[in-house]
Amino acid sequence: MDCTLTSSAQKIACVVGARPNFVKMAPLLRELESRGADCTLIHTGQHYDKSLSDVFFEDLAIRQPDISLGIGSGTHGQQTARVLEAIEQVLIEKQFDTLVVVGDVNSTMAATLAAAKLGVSVAHVEAGLRSFDRGMPEEINRIVTDSISDHLLVSEPAGVENLLREGQDESKIKLVGNIMIDTLLSRLDAARERDVPTRLGVTPEEYAVVTLHRPSNVDDQETLAGIVAALAEIAKNVPIVFPIHPRTKKQLETFDLLSDVEKCPGIQFSGPLGYLDFLSLTSSARLIVTDSGGLQEESTALCVPCLTMRANTERPITVDEGSSTLIGNDANLLRKHYHDIISGSYKQTTCPDLWDGKAAVRISDALLR
Repeated sequence: MDCTLTSSAQKIACVVGARPNFVKMAPLLRELESRGADCTLIHTGQHYDKSLSDVFFEDLAIRQPDISLGIGSGTHGQQTARVLEAIEQVLIEKQFDTLVVVGDVNSTMAATLAAAKLGVSVAHVEAGLRSFDRGMPEEINRIVTDSISDHLLVSEPAGVENLLREGQDESKIKLVGNIMIDTLLSRLDAARERDVPTRLGVTPEEYAVVTLHRPSNVDDQETLAGIVAALAEIAKNVPIVFPIHPRTKKQLETFDLLSDVEKCPGIQFSGPLGYLDFLSLTSSARLIVTDSGGLQEESTALCVPCLTMRANTERPITVDEGSSTLIGNDANLLRKHYHDIISGSYKQTTCPDLWDGKAAVRISDALLR
């Protein structure tokens, strides 16, 4: 007897906990539902974000969540415990066949733990990513999630190697490509129609975009002052658009650096940008300076040079093949590689295999087989 579930019989819980998770889940949710799967979109509410409004969902072409748990902020332990308790009740009531999680936030790990203890099959999208820095809470979430998941759906070859080295059964591992790029490619034309660079008064391919928020860059006064000085030098030649993170703005104010940045004529702060507006901005940039993992990936897909202000990355393919260069929080390396980009001597880059906008198709094939 063939006991394989058909797509119409599959009851799938798709769990998101923060804004980047929606970007990754949107194409998979559409693909699964197009094949007849019964999908429930669950938002844990780990990150409260005013930008998660109707406009955000319209930008991503994704429907509103079916279930919102409203977990809210708190310590890592508090968030994990709240998600674990709340989602366990949902899983018991709904009797899902499969739970799908993406990324590495606390909700990812907590939902996986709840499902595993209830015997619900778990699929982890973006499995195998490792920074090898256990000082990052996300690294702990990745390791724990992968260790108890049933389907390990990997975005780049290094992830497969990491999982095999950790003793995972090869039959559980599937290299499917980068699902974040599915969303980028499907929404790129709509983003470019927004023409955000013109709206902000900068010329396409003649400006830089800066995003910073990690403690290693913004929580130490000397480090942040050095970065600000380097950005001020760069802005004399290339205008900088800086969508400023609330944490970064607070630290600039605390260290009495905000007025220095505001006085720099080549740097302009932008308000919060929706997904399409931000993609419109980054896709036409000359270069990007960031400490965001997601933006590392997007810049690689867009072939835009990216100076990544991190000492390590869980996405090594963006450095080995893509447009990213790790510079830590070294302001001198920022200056050096900026000059490489402007002079045309920056490294040649390619878009990795399977970053083709079809990751959701391959993931759905794996889940519904």
